[in-house]
Amino acid sequence: MTAPMIEHHFRVALHDTDAAGVLFFAHLFRHAHDAYEAMMARIGWPVDGLIRGRQIGLPLVHVEADFRRPLRHGDQVDVVIALKELGERRFSLAYGFFIGDQEVATALSVHVAIDPRTGKSQALPTSLISALSA
Repeated sequence: MTAPMIEHHFRVALHDTDAAGVLFFAHLFRHAHDAYEAMMARIGWPVDGLIRGRQIGLPLVHVEADFRRPLRHGDQVDVVIALKELGERRFSLAYGFFIGDQEVATALSVHVAIDPRTGKSQALPTSLISALSA
């Protein structure tokens, strides 16, 4: 894994929790995606521009997560994203979720490049490869 590309922060809200009072598992991916959108904007590839421009799509083809301890209402969480792998047509990101200095969860997302008009795989633009690698 390379050095962190971004740090993102959130507070576990009441609506994030389940009946047991902990972060509902699927909401971890929502917070990971918020961090991903912030990262993409920071490197000059804002997701809203990708959607409007229809030149490239970067859909998720795989996600996974591990929880090391419960995240509870009111917890202040720091998300760190790092580039894990970069290929010609895909990239993967590793996410670390921290409360203080304790890593409480991890996640992984794998994105592929597609032509949004045809849905077919395409190469990542060299400028995106450079931005992700920087």
